[in-house]
Amino acid sequence: MIDSIRTVFSLLLSIFIVMTGFGVASFIVQSRALGEGWTTFDISLIGATYSAGYTLASFIAPKFIRRAGHIRVFAAFIALLSISILLCALVPDPYAWMLFRCLFGFAMAGSYMIMESWINEKATNQYRGFMFSVYMVVAMAGAITGPYIAAWGDVLTTSLFMVAAMLFSLAIFPITLTTSSSPGVPTESGFDLTGLWQRSPVAFIGSFLAGIISAAWMNFSVVYSKLSGLGETGTANMIAAVTLGSIAAQFPIGRASDLVDRRLVMSICAAIGIAASLWMASIDASSPIMLYCAAFAAGMVIFPIYSLNVAHANDLAEPGEYVRISSGITVLYGLGVIVGPLLGGQAIAFGGAAGLPLLLAATFAIYGSYAGWRILRRPA
Repeated sequence: MIDSIRTVFSLLLSIFIVMTGFGVASFIVQSRALGEGWTTFDISLIGATYSAGYTLASFIAPKFIRRAGHIRVFAAFIALLSISILLCALVPDPYAWMLFRCLFGFAMAGSYMIMESWINEKATNQYRGFMFSVYMVVAMAGAITGPYIAAWGDVLTTSLFMVAAMLFSLAIFPITLTTSSSPGVPTESGFDLTGLWQRSPVAFIGSFLAGIISAAWMNFSVVYSKLSGLGETGTANMIAAVTLGSIAAQFPIGRASDLVDRRLVMSICAAIGIAASLWMASIDASSPIMLYCAAFAAGMVIFPIYSLNVAHANDLAEPGEYVRISSGITVLYGLGVIVGPLLGGQAIAFGGAAGLPLLLAATFAIYGSYAGWRILRRPA
């Protein structure tokens, strides 16, 4: 296991820096939108265009990777991340931000695709869940750092946008200067949703639902926190609680899925998600410690369920298929990421702050029910 981690150390360092920039960017986009007085519908549309760009990358990025290789394309996507967040600082208009966030989502999905296919190529089935847990923990550690950096600045100025752009640019260095071998050029580009369905129906459905859950939270976590009565630091604490929950649970969940039926682990995670989300819906900032504890419990499963889908889909993959599988999962996850902000905005519009965790609870229920049904339909 340690040797496997050593082979992707430079990649993990780049992942941490990228996700720190992502954490800063996500915080300031939502906070600036609220500061400008834009409506929750405007914010949901901005989130949906990010998701549309994210999904578009599934069609285009594999062709880029096949033509130019992982490292060159990664550098190009990082440059696009920097450009798109700086454009948001230059033109604070909701309609312009829809275009800029679409570009950002495109670049972010392409970066994820490269990072995840790289991890999958270096991992064996015996330790695939563990390796993806390492990847997710590093990513979450970056995501938890970003909001605290952003909390020190003023979202109504351009400085934090520049900080995010500098972090993205810095992430180019570890991966482009690494002496470790990069993944082989994929033998096929594009994606195969029919093949993914035949390989793993639960990963097919689960990727879509995981996209709804994560996107609803990421696009409205700041809005939810502030509607619950939390200030800037409290909002950062809320995001940190969810992220710390993800970090704490990622290794046990990943390793457990290597030892038993991954679908059973999915069902257990869904049950935890339902209970934690209902707990969050029942409290507000009058009990901040309890709110952070509930957020921690929800975070244990909000993000880790994605890695379960990826690991399950890749268990039977052949060399050269990882980008193709990652592309298919990204398409489905991206569709969920488009739907998530739209549902999240409507949930908050009708139910207030409690609407968001209630939406998460309902989606977790569908996720867990389907995984449990698939256990009855096909042996592990």
